[in-house]
Amino acid sequence: MGVHDAPQWLISAFVRACLGAGATATPEEIEKVGDSLIDRWSEEGRHFHNLRHLTDVLARVDELAEETHEPDLVRLGAWYHGAIFDAAAIASYAHRGGEDEQASADLARTELTDLGVPPAGVARVAHLVTVLARHNPDAEDFDCAVLCDADLAMLASEPQRYKAYLADVRAEYAHLPVEEFVRARITILRKLERRSALFSSPLGAAWEEPARQNLAAELHRLEKELRKIEAAAPPPEESTEAGPEAATDGTTGPAATVPETAPSTTAG
Repeated sequence: MGVHDAPQWLISAFVRACLGAGATATPEEIEKVGDSLIDRWSEEGRHFHNLRHLTDVLARVDELAEETHEPDLVRLGAWYHGAIFDAAAIASYAHRGGEDEQASADLARTELTDLGVPPAGVARVAHLVTVLARHNPDAEDFDCAVLCDADLAMLASEPQRYKAYLADVRAEYAHLPVEEFVRARITILRKLERRSALFSSPLGAAWEEPARQNLAAELHRLEKELRKIEAAAPPPEESTEAGPEAATDGTTGPAATVPETAPSTTAG
């Protein structure tokens, strides 16, 4: 989606959220920042993390708004949660799904401060954005729970839309070899399945069963695909020489350089 594809209500919704959060800038100044954010969400290569995803998350936040304490701050969190995105970053899909929550939170701090949003509100929006890195909100933080649920709501889509979502995610990471992508996706799905609950808010709990069904079906398909990939792979060559990398204590050699960062639980 390009910037010209943005729904007409989107900029006015951003202005309302900023003013509701206490911004002192003029509506025209706020609109300029909103336009800049839409440009970010419209960047080339965003097949899933694009304007459509932003509007979906905003719509889900509205569905759950009665459970929030500060709905306008939650809406601003939605606007900024994927503002900075790079699918080509090293290990981005395996470790954080391309979304740079910290950089996005820093952007929110700068722009919202410039718009005159009170410091407490700015800090709150930044916190909401960074929590999305793991989608694991504090049980007592209803605003955070709503934003996390809104971001994960795509997992509960009806089957055809879920299929389209998967195609968009794969397109976003088309530069990754099939096996690498499949293994990373399986790791993410298994981590999601191990969670006692995918959704934290009372209203979001209604999405739990359809999301579980989608995850189970996708995991079954990907595990089957991985078995085929492994079966078709040539056997590894055996080495008869023990070089300096053959240390047995795990402190040297290639394995020692592999990062231990846990994969993100992001829906994308």
